[in-house]
Amino acid sequence: MSVHLQKPPGVLSGQMVDLVREMVRKLCTEHAARLPFHGWKHITFVETKAADFAGYAKADESLVRLAALVHDLNYLSKGSGAAAGRPLRRQVLADCGVPDDVAELIEEIVLQAETQHRGTELCAEAKALSDADTLFKVLPTTPIMFAHRFMQENEIGLRKLAGRITGDQLPLHEAGITFYLPEVRDRYEEWAVTNLRLWSAVLPALDDPDVAALMIDEL
Repeated sequence: MSVHLQKPPGVLSGQMVDLVREMVRKLCTEHAARLPFHGWKHITFVETKAADFAGYAKADESLVRLAALVHDLNYLSKGSGAAAGRPLRRQVLADCGVPDDVAELIEEIVLQAETQHRGTELCAEAKALSDADTLFKVLPTTPIMFAHRFMQENEIGLRKLAGRITGDQLPLHEAGITFYLPEVRDRYEEWAVTNLRLWSAVLPALDDPDVAALMIDEL
């Protein structure tokens, strides 16, 4: 089901998007040591894919790009969850000339798309953002190349990461909303299922004392 945003007409420009992109890139570069997972590579991937998916969703591409660019700024803020990034998001958007009413729309998109809280009723822009962000998490390469970076960034061990992933993703899978857009689901659902099976196998593996002994420094 879709929720329709009341969008102010004709207020966004490519220049605004470029300014926000450059400011976020600078923030990610400046704080790269704090963002081994949610850094510029992640942001670039999510922006690119979300913009691609905006066409499937019939979403406003500029809003989708802006939401993708600022959606993880909470990782540079105190507190946890997407809501913690609101002050920094508003500052970045304001500094780049994005009107307040548009910034509020972007905030709504970001909060709707947050993995831990998203449900069935999302606006088109949040669906595009959510599917792009989910895709990064379920890429076959992510557990191999990036999982250790997430643990480093969030100061958690393997057991907690596996519990968090399965706790977040299993209810979404059971509800049929791992991906929202049919075109994205048809192409990538197999990756999502494989990823969930992998992380679901990690927890019982760690209950084996001999396996746990191998991983003692990672738990």
